[in-house]
Amino acid sequence: MVPVCGRRLLRVVSGGRGLLGLSRGRSCQAGDTAPAGPGRAQDIKKRGYDITRNPHLNKGMAFTLKERLQLGIHGLLPPCFLSQDVQVLRVMKNFENKSNDLDKYIILMTLQDRNEKLFYRVLTSDIERFMPIVYTPTVGLACQQYGLAFRRPRYGMNCLIQFEDFGNTNAFRLLSKYRDRYCTFNDDIQGTASVAVAGIFAALRITKNKLSDQKFVFQGAGEAALGIAHLILKAMEKEGISRDDAIKKIWMVDSKGLIVKGRSHLNHEKEVFAQDHPSVDTLEEVVQKVKPTAIIGVAAVAGAFTEKLLKDMAAFNERPIVFALSNPTSKAECTAEQCYRLTEGRGIFASGSPFPKVTLPNGQTFFPGQGNNAYVFPGVALGVIACGVRHISDDIFLLTAEVIADEVTEQNLAEGRLYPPLNSIRDVSLKIAVKIVDWAYKHGFASWHPEPADKEAFVKQLIYSPDYDSFLLDDYRWPPTAMQTQDL
Repeated sequence: MVPVCGRRLLRVVSGGRGLLGLSRGRSCQAGDTAPAGPGRAQDIKKRGYDITRNPHLNKGMAFTLKERLQLGIHGLLPPCFLSQDVQVLRVMKNFENKSNDLDKYIILMTLQDRNEKLFYRVLTSDIERFMPIVYTPTVGLACQQYGLAFRRPRYGMNCLIQFEDFGNTNAFRLLSKYRDRYCTFNDDIQGTASVAVAGIFAALRITKNKLSDQKFVFQGAGEAALGIAHLILKAMEKEGISRDDAIKKIWMVDSKGLIVKGRSHLNHEKEVFAQDHPSVDTLEEVVQKVKPTAIIGVAAVAGAFTEKLLKDMAAFNERPIVFALSNPTSKAECTAEQCYRLTEGRGIFASGSPFPKVTLPNGQTFFPGQGNNAYVFPGVALGVIACGVRHISDDIFLLTAEVIADEVTEQNLAEGRLYPPLNSIRDVSLKIAVKIVDWAYKHGFASWHPEPADKEAFVKQLIYSPDYDSFLLDDYRWPPTAMQTQDL
């Protein structure tokens, strides 16, 4: 165990957005802040101009008069005071004045660079509204237009993750010596795998079948597909079937067709899933011959799930599972409307990008589920850091998938949702973290001791709060007689 002195400053982020993470203060290390929780006084070393230019400390017009005087910023701000609620309204007005999503993205990223607490307060005020702007799909457009969107470099995004042998442990190692830095879980392989398997678990509640009864066809045999496939194998083994039997239920299609035994130039990862079957060139033919219960697209080939393929899936299955997980939206294998219409409303659909609700001619209305890995990383990071897990195995990602699926209600399923509503994501992340903490102590993977008696309360007090902290120094008075100045 690495000794911890005082408090630690840990901030968990997801894909660059610290929406749901963990924040702890430090008191024994040299630094700028010693966060003590919302509303409580912080002892900070910076003063003046540095305060207003530090996004972690800046409160904009919310600094009180005493704070401005004590911090030496009285003359640097207009003589006006605005609460955080009023600041949110001002941001919203600017946000709504923008006509396109990229401009809205720039507004929010500029806010994060200027006032981090206000940024997260805005995001958490309406997560379903803002998530598509700061994350999928607008973030993809921002990457393509990086030269236009770039404003300033961001510091603190130190990668503290060491990747191990892919396909075996698929694990990370947290480098504890950097425990006062950012911990970035931005590995799409396991995030996508966990959220995809969560959607499959939810879909099986509709079909009333076991995972080991399914037959999967993957369109794309890259890292994302392999990550999902390995987690499915682990889940099937947990159900009680052998690994060899589980592999027979997973069929991979790449740019050269079906991956089969004897095909030349197969790397080790693809060889694992090579089937004993004649060569098949196209995805449509594979679906016809294999007759899968579920098809998963992760190769970013727009339109790969053709009209014929979707109709065939509906012919083979009462409730076909169709996951078009590629991002951005323009690369999706099919749209939600295509899936529901061509399967006559029987398709169980999930996507990587958000799609609007779909109403069929018969009046059926569906709300497509988005397999967003934002459901995964904040809760995982909060859980493993809260109890000091050093080695993050696939067991944790499978456990996370189970928790996410459990949070999907019967009403959600009836509406076509395979994931909890995004507005509940903070509650889902808390439950993931508590499950991980419980699992870690039970299996001997936790480093921080003693083990907390109430794990939910323990995790709750670590969750990041967007409320402003107070920077007032302790102020007290002596009795008047004691303060009298003695004179000659």
